[in-house]
Amino acid sequence: MPRTPHSVRRSRLDQMAERLDATPHLLRLGRLFNETVLIEIDQDEFYVTFEKGRVVEIKEGPSKKLPWRFALRAKGEALDKFWHPLPEPGYHDIFGLVKYGHGRIDGDILTLVKNLRYFKEFMALGRREDSL
Repeated sequence: MPRTPHSVRRSRLDQMAERLDATPHLLRLGRLFNETVLIEIDQDEFYVTFEKGRVVEIKEGPSKKLPWRFALRAKGEALDKFWHPLPEPGYHDIFGLVKYGHGRIDGDILTLVKNLRYFKEFMALGRREDSL
């Protein structure tokens, strides 16, 4: 399978941020979430900064200077399957990706767990049929 270009991944994250702004229940869930999260897809690093549940910045890495609270690291092919409108078992959830060896979660797990529904729903915003 050909490697997805970095710009396509960045575009997907930008679209997810736009969809987040148009999802009132999710903004309510994340109103106390003020963190930077590292989303690593293959070798591409994206530092996504949330303030009051909104994405305020996406910086591209790699960087050893940008602090992050927790990281979701996944294989690009696995995230492509995760972002299908109806993902197959094992690709339907970020913990499914970890369980089957397609991803890893690092950092402050407690912060992730406290905001789990919000973060999982944010990641699922890439599942819309009109996504890349």
